[in-house]
Amino acid sequence: MTRPDFWDRRESAQETVAEVSAIKGVLEPFARLEGQVDDFTVLGEFAELEGDDSSLYVEAEQTWPDLVKAIDQLELVSFLSGKMDRNNAILTVHAGAGGTESCDWCGILVRMYTRWFDERGYQYETVDIQPGEEAGLKYATMTVQGEFAYGYLKAEKGVHRLVRISPFDANKRRHTSFASVDVLPEINEDINIEVSDSDLRIDTFRASGAGGQHVNRTDSAVRLTHLPTGIVVTCQSERSQHKNRANAMRILKARLYDLEDQKRRAEHAAESAAKGDNAWGNQIRSYVLQPYQLVKDLRTDEETSNVNAVLDGDIDPFITAWLRGGQPATR
Repeated sequence: MTRPDFWDRRESAQETVAEVSAIKGVLEPFARLEGQVDDFTVLGEFAELEGDDSSLYVEAEQTWPDLVKAIDQLELVSFLSGKMDRNNAILTVHAGAGGTESCDWCGILVRMYTRWFDERGYQYETVDIQPGEEAGLKYATMTVQGEFAYGYLKAEKGVHRLVRISPFDANKRRHTSFASVDVLPEINEDINIEVSDSDLRIDTFRASGAGGQHVNRTDSAVRLTHLPTGIVVTCQSERSQHKNRANAMRILKARLYDLEDQKRRAEHAAESAAKGDNAWGNQIRSYVLQPYQLVKDLRTDEETSNVNAVLDGDIDPFITAWLRGGQPATR
């Protein structure tokens, strides 16, 4: 990188910079942790020399939980070694079978994820949203910015099932609702995804959501249809049609990349079979509010009875268990 001609080949240089950044992201936390372990070892040795009454034992006991937590976190990051894991993410939640019930469930899931984003300090923006006819949302698409956003959120890809007493049923019957979550990595500029203008159909229309008079009185919303694949992307969050088109193009390229990636890995059925139909038999996680309270991930057997905490964004145990290869967290 110090060579005078390093930036002569821009694409190659960007790949090198990204590789260095990824390596530093592992080595630097490891070096810090290594120093902490050495300090703790020395602390233990001095405590042993001073005997059982040493105050250093108390200090060691207070330090130990934080050290274990740091080791666990570093181990978890080691599982985020995929090519796109460090990238920002594009999250879409769609209501499934169940009508108003599923639209309400879609809205609850969106709230759950935004709470999780806030807790992690991730920045997010809703680029497309469609309210339900009576309640909730038909779908919502958000861009999420933060380190390892895609690496963590890819664990959420699939169908989520809710069982509860319906607040929309006058007879107070138990209903089952579904919503699907799709997660894509945001594509970096150094990855060339070519989209020909002849392959696009571009439609503009007035934004349907909130956003001020200008948004709703001009044709600022943009819908891109990629004719060869049939992929449709809509963006209506910005006042500027130009910005909405740029956001839509960014999401379209991410979906095209994901489509090609699935084709390359189809023989392993890793990505293409991850989601399934938005209905019975394909859910990755069940959220049961009635007749008992339990959230259970069907891939890892990770579960908790603290449903309210999960719906308030406490989904880290499920993500961690999935990243660790299906091992539920130790209680």
